[in-house]
Amino acid sequence: MIGSLMMCVSVVVLLCGMLLGIVMGISEDFVLQPAHAHLNLLGGVMLFLFGLYYRVVPAAGGSRLAKFQGWLHIAGGLLLPAGVAVVVTHGNAFVAIPIVGSLITLAAMALFAVIVFRTARV
Repeated sequence: MIGSLMMCVSVVVLLCGMLLGIVMGISEDFVLQPAHAHLNLLGGVMLFLFGLYYRVVPAAGGSRLAKFQGWLHIAGGLLLPAGVAVVVTHGNAFVAIPIVGSLITLAAMALFAVIVFRTARV
């Protein structure tokens, strides 16, 4: 089920984000702070919340749209912070990477909104 996969990926991503934060703290070099924040929020927290919704509302998590949304968010949630890190460390010549990542993440969020409106019990 996509919900379980999303939750598992999110905890791995959060562990990586926490390790990045610890490394930054130890080295007192916080240049990757924007990438760290995006990794934790998009790749960790949001991914976990999406997965939790899919577990709580099985009708939502069982759809093909949910599977597509999940994989799309995983891709965007990793590409955006990686792109931010590349831009911060190598310059604006690579700005297309986080832009593409943010557009993928936005598309995944829009799909999630559609899924929620279709399956929410009001």
